Amino acid sequence: MEKKTMHSFARHSRTLAQCALFSALLVMATMIQVPGTVPFTLQTMAVCITAGILGTAKGMVSVLVYLFMGAIGLPVFSGFTGGVDKLLGVTGGYLMGFVLTVAVIGIGRRLFPGSKAALALFMILRVALCYVTGTIWFIAVYTARGESISLYAVLSACVLPFLLPECLKIAAAVEITWRLQKTVKL
Repeated sequence: MEKKTMHSFARHSRTLAQCALFSALLVMATMIQVPGTVPFTLQTMAVCITAGILGTAKGMVSVLVYLFMGAIGLPVFSGFTGGVDKLLGVTGGYLMGFVLTVAVIGIGRRLFPGSKAALALFMILRVALCYVTGTIWFIAVYTARGESISLYAVLSACVLPFLLPECLKIAAAVEITWRLQKTVKL
């Protein structure tokens, strides 16, 4: 019985360490940024890698830990910011979208485990979903404040400038994930 308990403890410890490591990756990727209305960071690339390597459950834990760290005020969001107000602000939808999008990549990873093309496709779908949720959230927050903003204005500020960088980040995330999947034992 003791041997089984030790094995279970070791397995859970390894899982916690993996989730913590990928939460740290998200924090580090956020610190690399170019300022703007919605700052350009390597955050979305890190989310793709996290989900691609860890899958849905562990990837979700990693992202939720990252969001929790930011929610309690640790400066882990873009611009070295944190706090619930950041999650509930105009760009909070992009952050919250990470939870849904980790699931998308994790599902794709499980459905097509040996396909690099499927991995790329699900990462593209992840980015599209993140932009949709973020854009809807952005407009909703503006509207709730009694202000008005057009869909075109939001897309011009928060989506269009990021499409080319997102393509580059997806290409890098696919390659990194593909190589690490083969070498990292999870």
